[in-house]
Amino acid sequence: MRNKLVSFVIPCYRSEQTIEDVINEIEGAMDMLVLYSYEIILVNDCSPDNTWGKICELVKEHEEIKAFNLAKNFGQHAAIMAGLNASKGDIVVCLDDDGQTPADEVGKLLYQIEKGADVVYARYAHKKHNFFRNFGTAMNEWMANVMLGKPKDLHVSSYFAVRRFVVDEMIKYKSSYPYVIGLVLRTTRNIVNVDVTHRAREVGESGYTFSKLMGLWINGFTAFSIKPLRIGTLMGGIFAAIGFLYGIYTVIKKIMYPDLPAVGFSALMSAITFMCGMLMLMVGMAGEYIGRIYISQNNNPQYVIRDEVSHEKSEE
Repeated sequence: MRNKLVSFVIPCYRSEQTIEDVINEIEGAMDMLVLYSYEIILVNDCSPDNTWGKICELVKEHEEIKAFNLAKNFGQHAAIMAGLNASKGDIVVCLDDDGQTPADEVGKLLYQIEKGADVVYARYAHKKHNFFRNFGTAMNEWMANVMLGKPKDLHVSSYFAVRRFVVDEMIKYKSSYPYVIGLVLRTTRNIVNVDVTHRAREVGESGYTFSKLMGLWINGFTAFSIKPLRIGTLMGGIFAAIGFLYGIYTVIKKIMYPDLPAVGFSALMSAITFMCGMLMLMVGMAGEYIGRIYISQNNNPQYVIRDEVSHEKSEE
């Protein structure tokens, strides 16, 4: 008897040639896990190729699939949120659409959930991403450690399983800047890792560009941390103290050596330039926070669903 429902949430972008293999791999893995029933939720993030057409074909062939087509490219994390909102499972598993995350090892994640973990992240001994993507992952890890308080021994990835109560808490977040790792970390710290095999990409290349990675990093620390503002306050205090002490030093030197010629114009200009740059940086950071508050107050959507299909609807 299958007594638990597992929801697979897969954000899709440029995966016309890979998504069918991922679906077949999920079905093969779940056929072996007899205690679970499952559903598969595909979210097309306005992919420019024929990914949505391929998804519609798969929906007709597989009764477990339901799919959503977003009106524009909202990003991976927004697509995941759309899938989480549509999920009904006792356990939700998120994974990639390119076949690099091994769906046939989902049993390892489910086992740790059954042992009591609230969230299970897949950990890769050897990632098969290119250098640019690995650099982005390393920066993401650093940011999560410093800004979000992630334990240093915890590795996060796009392949993870979560309990229903964690999902219910995550989808309460309605801001237009979702960041999945931040939502998980603010909900629970009962998180573990399991080791799985990371595969090389067989078709295409990563959809993450440098600008998208930068946007993801900025989104992460501005949506879930005020540490950048506190760092700015601390630096302002330090430089103010240095300026005050240097002013005292200048007065004392002038009193003790009144005939000493004035020097240091280059050093003064360097200091002024540096301080102005720091001020502009922190003003820009504060403006980023204020701008996001403004956009959120205008109810800018996380995502907009253009089309929805399921096996039942496709047969009508």
